[in-house]
Amino acid sequence: MDGKPLTSPASFIDQMVVPGDVVLDLSSMANQTIKLGGGLRQDSDAISVMKAGKLKFSRPNKYWVESSQKRYVPCVEDTVLGVVVDSKADNFLVDIKGPALAFLPVLAFEGGTRRNIPKFEVGSLLYVRVVKASAGMNPELSCTDASGKAAEFGILKDGYMFETSTGVSRMLLSSPTCPVLEALGKKLSFEIAVGLNGRVWVNAGSTSMIILVANAIMSSESLSGTKQKIMVENLLRRFQ
Repeated sequence: MDGKPLTSPASFIDQMVVPGDVVLDLSSMANQTIKLGGGLRQDSDAISVMKAGKLKFSRPNKYWVESSQKRYVPCVEDTVLGVVVDSKADNFLVDIKGPALAFLPVLAFEGGTRRNIPKFEVGSLLYVRVVKASAGMNPELSCTDASGKAAEFGILKDGYMFETSTGVSRMLLSSPTCPVLEALGKKLSFEIAVGLNGRVWVNAGSTSMIILVANAIMSSESLSGTKQKIMVENLLRRFQ
């Protein structure tokens, strides 16, 4: 952690890192292509840390720094929940909790043409994918997956959206299923969409069930897996 490039990329995986740490040395990783996620930047052959957190790795080649924070920094391929704030001729302006509003082109939908441009009211909640993100520029979004299919992307109707930290979002999206969702799913039937920008949408058969699920998720951040399950059991007992 003294700023010297590492000889092994695995040295810091799942370890705490701080700004200035050099966690990867590309000169020692010949013939390898890597993807950088949030919290990392490249200076020549050195990959250094920009924010405090835990260095994470997902196969085959993506590295990022995971931390729990309210502010979201957009990163390519992130899936996020955005709120439409304005509509222009060529794009929608969407709030994704980042430093600047994001653009969603009117053609960034499966089979999108000028004849079938979607109509979103201000305040509409969308599940979207970040396709462009760089410092000093507004992020660009899409309502399709990498193959151009709509997949699960698009407008989220009804339900309830609440904001939490980016750490909770990543916990909810982790594999295997995090304890709080596993415990809720055994007893309740509900829909959920989680954005890496710290927004969560929940829908269920009743308002009281939606509130229960939202409260359980918001209370889970500082709890261990065992305590998350106990907390859910207590909430369900009161709900019944």
